[in-house]
Amino acid sequence: MSSRERILGRVQRAVADVREDDTPYEQAVRRDYLREHGDRSVEQTVDLLAENLADYRAIVHRCAEAELAAVIGRLLTERGAGSVVVPPGLEPSWLTDADAEQITDRAESTPHELDRVDSVVTACAVAAAETGTIVLDGSPDQGRRRITLIPDHHICVVRVPDQVVSSVPQALQRLDPTRPLTWISGPSATSDIELDRVEGVHGPRTLEVVLVSDQPSAEVNS
Repeated sequence: MSSRERILGRVQRAVADVREDDTPYEQAVRRDYLREHGDRSVEQTVDLLAENLADYRAIVHRCAEAELAAVIGRLLTERGAGSVVVPPGLEPSWLTDADAEQITDRAESTPHELDRVDSVVTACAVAAAETGTIVLDGSPDQGRRRITLIPDHHICVVRVPDQVVSSVPQALQRLDPTRPLTWISGPSATSDIELDRVEGVHGPRTLEVVLVSDQPSAEVNS
């Protein structure tokens, strides 16, 4: 008997006494909880996202669409990035001011090859303001999960207000649960039992988030 057959057998035995007329999970779990907390304007929601991202030690930048390429180019230069991995569907104009070598993500790229890359630039699927969380779903402009976990520096572009919601329940409504979702709340970090914080254990040590708007605005670092 294979491991698969043993596991399926255990599942079948565990549910053997469950009646077919039991209430389906979708109906059994109440969904009348609050979808957001407080009454905020769009601007206040975006400000809350920036505040919570910064609280998680992400570096937040704001710019207009026309300024995005210059901002990304400057961030890569300030980082001293000689190379940057690029998802296949990333908007090419975002990197027109980047001097770093652009490395297109390939299925054949090994973890060791990605570890030698200095930075990665991606878009996102949605961002939740109340938790300061950014979600990637593996779309072409975000690429595979591992390109945002191995390089030490991640620049993530969030379109405001279109990709910003107040809460996690609102974010879930926009996401496809069958896609490979990566939930990011600040740079990778963990703490041991003595609360000594170590960054870069599970992903990038530095997360820079660019909140980009189609309205002209001076950049603000949070």
